[in-house]
Amino acid sequence: MRAALVSVAVSFTAIPVAGQEAQVAFGSPNADPTLPVEVTSETLNVNQEDGSAEFIGNVIVIQGEMRLTAERVLVIYNQERSAIERMEATEDVVLVSPPDAAEGDWAEYTIDTGVINMRGNVLLTQGPSVISGDEMEANLTTGTATMSGNVKTILQQGGGN
Repeated sequence: MRAALVSVAVSFTAIPVAGQEAQVAFGSPNADPTLPVEVTSETLNVNQEDGSAEFIGNVIVIQGEMRLTAERVLVIYNQERSAIERMEATEDVVLVSPPDAAEGDWAEYTIDTGVINMRGNVLLTQGPSVISGDEMEANLTTGTATMSGNVKTILQQGGGN
């Protein structure tokens, strides 16, 4: 799919494309969701009752090459509290999985599957091309993503005349 997008982008300076769903490449395939997760923030609140941890203020989550930033990240552990089940990020969410980047209002990262769902004003940047939509589901292990809901794409020529 990426090759098709590139060949179209080379042929035209800018092409608006609108639709309800688009499948695209995202990041490098074969990300490893078993790698350690490093989280930094200004504040950490731990809930002893449910075992969740809330990171607040300039939160940075790093796992391998993947980097997620937000103002707030809630970490939810599995029932045994032995591993992270998922993370919910809100406020100014930015996801970078080189060479691509996405931003949105909210994201949920399910660690064991390597899947990140982003919602709300999602904007995906791939080189000079930009895709926007209501939601994006990115699979870090396969290096693919699906944009859905009011999808709009503007493909730009790489040379930029």
